[in-house]
Amino acid sequence: MSEPAPATPVPATSPAAPLEQGATAAPRLTAVDTFRGLTIMEVVAHHTSGMALRHAEAGSLAYELLLILNRTLHFAVPAFVFLSAVVLTRSLLKKFDLGRYFTRRVTRGAWPYLLWSALYAVWYVITTQRPPEQLADPERWSFWLLYGKASFHLYFLLVALEVYLLLPLLLPLARRRPPIGLMLGLGLAVQLGVYFLNREVLTLQFPASTVLWYLLPVLTGIGVGARLDEFPAWWRQRLPLLLGALAVVFALYLPTAVGNLKGEPTVPLHYNALNWSYSILVALTLLGAAYAWQRRGPEGGGTLRRAIATLGTVSLPIYLIHPALLQFLEYGVGIPDGGPLALALTATLYFLIALLVPMVIGRLLLGKRLGLFIFGR
Repeated sequence: MSEPAPATPVPATSPAAPLEQGATAAPRLTAVDTFRGLTIMEVVAHHTSGMALRHAEAGSLAYELLLILNRTLHFAVPAFVFLSAVVLTRSLLKKFDLGRYFTRRVTRGAWPYLLWSALYAVWYVITTQRPPEQLADPERWSFWLLYGKASFHLYFLLVALEVYLLLPLLLPLARRRPPIGLMLGLGLAVQLGVYFLNREVLTLQFPASTVLWYLLPVLTGIGVGARLDEFPAWWRQRLPLLLGALAVVFALYLPTAVGNLKGEPTVPLHYNALNWSYSILVALTLLGAAYAWQRRGPEGGGTLRRAIATLGTVSLPIYLIHPALLQFLEYGVGIPDGGPLALALTATLYFLIALLVPMVIGRLLLGKRLGLFIFGR
């Protein structure tokens, strides 16, 4: 599956939508698959740490460490939005067939969103987390579908649908192949402008469930996607600057994010600005690292990279299934008493189950008719 890296950078993958499984179309695992694999591991670890937090003693060392871990791993949705913009920009620049584009977006985006919203609505009733009468309430369904609230994680699919609609409108910008650094700066400026627009004019109820809250990763992703062949070299040349900026931003972001999670007073502009900056810097760093790892070939941890990239080929099934698994493990199987060590071991075991069981399901159904029905691919 792994090949020695060629002397020049190669395209990340065949064009695909966010979380689409490149292994069905590509003959080998790619840097984009590795990025997806790393990010989906982060998603499951983030949600597992949130589960563990509910069972840790408040104020204890274990509790504080879990807070730090949870906030450090809080970058998945912007990272996946960034990748969506990268691969779709790459695809649209190669060939823009509007009919085919939107047909694929419906089958691979809209249908899974509707299906899994319905499945999770039923799941929450079966597990007694919601009253059954909500299933017959049109207003409740309208709320769930318009804001991605059928389950706490499904808003990403709604944001992805909005990204699909937005990208063709920004294609003229992508065709100009603007510099990546310029798009990063433009994204920051636009994102802050939208923040003030929402605060003063729009006052959206759930702004983070709309693409407006992810314009920084969208615009940066367009810049990277338009110059994807150049990105590995761009990343290597600027790696010290990226890592330095990430270290500074993280040092500012972490105490603000931890305080916000604890319910301490936080200035919304400061928190959001730091969260946006941290997330995009992590996304750029991870994508560049995935390319660098691929260029090293089999001798550079090839087996581990293939394993992580394989996770990336089924990142959507993992994303959709793992919350229900974690809920079943937490409330059905339970969290044993025994202090921080027992909690850490249990959380690690539950993380592996929530990651690997959906992975096996996804791989078994990959490209099959049932998989196309359930996951849209």
